[in-house]
Amino acid sequence: MTTALRNSDRFLIAFNRINHTLRDIVGAKDFQPFYRLVDQGKKKNALVRKYEDDLRSFADLRNAIVHHRTSMEFVIAEPHSKIVNRIEHIDHTLAKPKLVGQVFQKKVLSLQTTDSLKYALNIIRQKKFTQFPVFEGPHFRGLVTTVGITNWLATTIAGSHASITMPTLHDILHHEKNRVNYKFISRYITIYDAEEIFKQGVERGKRFEALLITEHGKPHQKLLGIVTPIDIMKVD
Repeated sequence: MTTALRNSDRFLIAFNRINHTLRDIVGAKDFQPFYRLVDQGKKKNALVRKYEDDLRSFADLRNAIVHHRTSMEFVIAEPHSKIVNRIEHIDHTLAKPKLVGQVFQKKVLSLQTTDSLKYALNIIRQKKFTQFPVFEGPHFRGLVTTVGITNWLATTIAGSHASITMPTLHDILHHEKNRVNYKFISRYITIYDAEEIFKQGVERGKRFEALLITEHGKPHQKLLGIVTPIDIMKVD
């Protein structure tokens, strides 16, 4: 009968796998301490940055297990199951991170600059969408959002008491506070890189309303999916 692995054994197996993954991430050719791999890895990889504190804690626990072991049967620190599950989860995530193309690829509802605001409002009411990629023929022209619609309405009402003519989405694009409120990304980047793009945009005062997925992140390529900040928040 097969003996179940102890938590310390499971922990060390996952730790060693993470060590190999970090070496691949930084391109290490010779031995480097785990802490140094983390330091270098976080400069290159969003997941290493995300889990940096966990990885450093795991290194401390690993040292306690290995350096204070008095025999193969006895270890001074037997990790809690929650810790073992955590390191195994991070090991799996680092080795096989989810890509935006895997998680968010879908048919995207796009509109034309000549479409009326009324048409877009009907879609908002029916589908609860809040962002629309807008094209002029095959050419991408911008992202219309409910913020842009609100800005157009506020400007129009404040500037005139005359009857309001229903605008096209071309008109609404000019009322987007941040005209470049989107970014094209490749389907092959990880969802964690996408999360960082949103965070960095906010930090730089340039909030992205959506990330638009194409094969290699080029605007002229077919739109394969869309990611919003809310979408990212729902993914671990």
